[in-house]
Amino acid sequence: MATSREAEIHLPEGYSIRSMIEGDYPDIAAICAAVYPDETPYERVELAVHHAVFPEGQFVVQHDASTRVAGVHFTLRLDLVHFHLDDDWETITAHDTFADHEPGGHTLYTADMMTHPEHQHHGIARALTNAGRDLVRGRRIWRMVGGSRLAGYHEWVGKLAPEDYVDRVRRGELVDPVLTAHLHDGWEAVAPIFGYLPQDGESAGWSAVIQWINPESPAPPGFELSRLPRR
Repeated sequence: MATSREAEIHLPEGYSIRSMIEGDYPDIAAICAAVYPDETPYERVELAVHHAVFPEGQFVVQHDASTRVAGVHFTLRLDLVHFHLDDDWETITAHDTFADHEPGGHTLYTADMMTHPEHQHHGIARALTNAGRDLVRGRRIWRMVGGSRLAGYHEWVGKLAPEDYVDRVRRGELVDPVLTAHLHDGWEAVAPIFGYLPQDGESAGWSAVIQWINPESPAPPGFELSRLPRR
């Protein structure tokens, strides 16, 4: 029987969502290798650290028939007033150690979200996003923030400024393989930033800061992303 959480998240038939466990680590490394073939996949020690620091913030979607992991969502809590708007992924995640996790942080930060190519276009990313939102609501966290790589921007470098590219994707005039999906899942595109994932050729180094505001939690004063300085 599906739990109320699973029913609310609307997973497709044959999939279930749960917290990450140690037995998932090889599958997660395989997903990383498939999604980011030019990057070094997550190692067991990194995933174990994520779990030790914030176990309730590490989600997986399982393909029930094979019992393999189909998608993952890694999060940590932060107070972003301690960062710049355009800090890169390594800085925000403390070099993937999550050492900057703040248990009372006002922001749930999406450090990574991946779906194996064999399971894409099944609504898994949306389910993983909603799992994070459930956590935000349950803990009365103010918002969820992440970085969305602009995977289609390499085709527009020199033709369209990053700000204009994000605006046109936001208006539906252009489709970006990653940002468009995030917008459909209820994220808001805040601003383009350079160097969040500097090795990502598809995005020419550009990403967009995205956020989702919890309507059930009041905003703490002075924490708006627009107030954060750039490097």
